[in-house]
Amino acid sequence: MRAVGDAPGRALPPIERWNPPDCGEIDIRIDREGGWHHEGRPIRRPALVKLFASVLRREGQRYELVTPVEKLGITVEDAPFLAVDMAAEETTVEDGEAGPLLVFRTNLDDLVRCDGAHPLRFDPQPGSDEVRPYIYVRRGLWARLTRPVFLDLAERVEEREVGGRAMFGVASGGAFFALAPVDTVEGMP
Repeated sequence: MRAVGDAPGRALPPIERWNPPDCGEIDIRIDREGGWHHEGRPIRRPALVKLFASVLRREGQRYELVTPVEKLGITVEDAPFLAVDMAAEETTVEDGEAGPLLVFRTNLDDLVRCDGAHPLRFDPQPGSDEVRPYIYVRRGLWARLTRPVFLDLAERVEEREVGGRAMFGVASGGAFFALAPVDTVEGMP
């Protein structure tokens, strides 16, 4: 699998070099399920959604669509992307050893290699023992792992010592992403 920017025709616009004026907010919303809406109606053209996503970034707590001439704030209910598929490859990691590399596909067909530059994070959910998993995509943007992808990821959980404490987590791209301390998780092997 190739990551974003490696595939022909998928280069992203250089929005990091653009410094347009802030033109306020636009009534575009990305819902919890990754659906894009304009003025309350779903945007049904996948090509238009992909175009908008290619110029999306996060500045602080604000999500913005950026062009060379303007930037507009939009609403994102959770994360702008969903990770809908995961594949595992073997790769050579920093120490020359072979190791796993997890590659996630988003709902907008971006491919993201999970490594130190594109980490996993696990957010605890208030009032429960559950976590919500995410992978970093680009420009301050994360993809929430869908339940089936999280279940696939759970098959790869292993125990390692991190900072002198036994932790459950997932290895990918030469990095280890801690999920939870072993002594706080009941029912794990």
